[in-house]
Amino acid sequence: MVQERKVTCYIAISLDGYIATKDDSLDWLFKVEMEGDAGYAEFMETIDTVVMGRRTYDWILEMEKGKVPYPDKKCYVFSNSKSGQEGHVIFTNEDIRTFVEREKSLPGKDIWVVGGGNLLHSFLKEKLIDEFLISIAPTMIGQGIPLFQELDFETEFTLKSAQQSGQFTQMHLVRK
Repeated sequence: MVQERKVTCYIAISLDGYIATKDDSLDWLFKVEMEGDAGYAEFMETIDTVVMGRRTYDWILEMEKGKVPYPDKKCYVFSNSKSGQEGHVIFTNEDIRTFVEREKSLPGKDIWVVGGGNLLHSFLKEKLIDEFLISIAPTMIGQGIPLFQELDFETEFTLKSAQQSGQFTQMHLVRK
C-alpha cells in the first residue's frame, strides 16, 4: 500500500516568531551558529514538490541572482498576477484545497510549503498542514513577518521530536 503524501512546512523563525524582517531580510538568521545543515539535506530527500507564494519566489530569485529554485522538484508558485509555466515552475491561483487533494492523490514524495506567511496562513485555515519542522533561532528581531497569522480556531499538534543543531532548536510537530 502506498503511503499518503504529507504536506510539511520546514522553516526557520526568530525566537519571537518571525520568518523575516519587515523588509524581507534574513540577515539575522545567517548570524546564528549552526552545526551541519539542521537536517535540510535529509528533509529534501523526502519531498518532490515545493509550494511557495509569489513574494517568496521573487525573493529567492533575487537572492539567487535569477537562478530558479529547486530545479529537481516540481515547483508551484501561488500568484494572483501570474499564471502558466516557466521552465519547471508552475504559477497558479488554484483553490488550495483542490490543489492539495490533487497532489496528494498522485504518486510521489511529500510536499513542502516553503513560504511565505500568507500562503501558509491559507494552508492552515484549510487545515492542510500535516507536519511542521520549525528551527528556532535564539534571536529576537522585534518585528517582521510572523510565521503564524491570527486564526479563529485551534489546531492541535503532537511534538514528535526536538533537537539542537548549534544554536538552533528544531521541533518536529505532527497534526493530531
